[in-house]
Amino acid sequence: MVTYLLCLVLFSVGLYCVVRKRNIIKIIIGIGIMEYAINLFFILIGYRSNGRAPIFADDQAVVNMVDPLPQAMALTAIVISLAVTMMLVALAIRIYEKYGTFDITKINRLKG
Repeated sequence: MVTYLLCLVLFSVGLYCVVRKRNIIKIIIGIGIMEYAINLFFILIGYRSNGRAPIFADDQAVVNMVDPLPQAMALTAIVISLAVTMMLVALAIRIYEKYGTFDITKINRLKG
């Protein structure tokens, strides 16, 4: 139960970075922290103490098998978060090229 609470604290730290920071790079880092917290939560859902890999064998009984679905969801989320992070960094670079700053309070107008 403590690990779930620590996962929530990690997500809260990322949410704080997204909501309170004004630097685009810090916001992107906050989004990354939130994504890692969600991936950790997916892994914790499928964890079993002394669990075995989800591979069936004829000579062994299926006892205390780890759930493979949260692991597959975490792997998919890692790939998607990598693509989202690359897109956000590319957008931040374009904003810096246009306005010369990463501070969102100094960018007073965003037009094409």
